[in-house]
Amino acid sequence: MTAQLTRRSAAHAAGVALVGAVAGFIVARNSSAYGRPSGTTAANAYGAGTSSGGHRLIALDDVPVGSGRIIVNPPVVVVRPSANAVRGFSAICTHQGCTVSSISNGTINCPCHGSRFDLLTGRVVATPATRPLPHVALQVRNGQVYTS
Repeated sequence: MTAQLTRRSAAHAAGVALVGAVAGFIVARNSSAYGRPSGTTAANAYGAGTSSGGHRLIALDDVPVGSGRIIVNPPVVVVRPSANAVRGFSAICTHQGCTVSSISNGTINCPCHGSRFDLLTGRVVATPATRPLPHVALQVRNGQVYTS
């Protein structure tokens, strides 16, 4: 016995697919991979609020001037545009949540789908990502870089 495709079964399948698509969109839109922090503030997600006043990331001298370092835990890119400046970005790609893996030629690079972000601003310079890397507030104390 073979199943017949009817208008009713096609409409039912289309309705199920539509509900699934809407649910998937809502889940993805509210996930941290979308570039929004989850239930906590972005600073707290990176360890702020501890008794030391933030999470220690790296020694400032270990970040080359004009480049940066990717910290895996917590996922932060520490950038040093000049000897006296430091900037931070999330190391989670805004495309599908992969962790960026390298810094070269003035860009922060995601290995999963080739997105690239400007080293100094976090803005997208190569898609498929469409949103910039979120900023992470940093501070330098005693030659060490911390989340603030």
